[in-house]
Amino acid sequence: MSRKVDDYEVFSRAHELTLEVYKLTRKFPREEVYSLVSQMRRAAYSIPMNLKEGSGGTEAEFFRYVRIALGSKEELDYQLRLARDLGYITEDECSRLSAELAEIGKMLYGITRKSK
Repeated sequence: MSRKVDDYEVFSRAHELTLEVYKLTRKFPREEVYSLVSQMRRAAYSIPMNLKEGSGGTEAEFFRYVRIALGSKEELDYQLRLARDLGYITEDECSRLSAELAEIGKMLYGITRKSK
């Protein structure tokens, strides 16, 4: 059961968020390139990537990948807080991205409710 996940609003928004995370992390200190920068980017792109990966499988597989995407959303939520507290991003940047991440999370939770 293949889905056209590219048409899902949550996929588009998660992709845009990933692009924002890449832009934002370019200004992080060089010593963070292989740690926090790498982790934040991986968590961000894992959200749309898991939606895409799950879209080609069965309905049960799709819902499993949506739950994995939710886990990545939670990781990124903490990483944004950490980056703010370390002074790598501003309060405004953190608030803006966290708000968008929360909206993406609501959409993902909405999808998982359909699995029951």
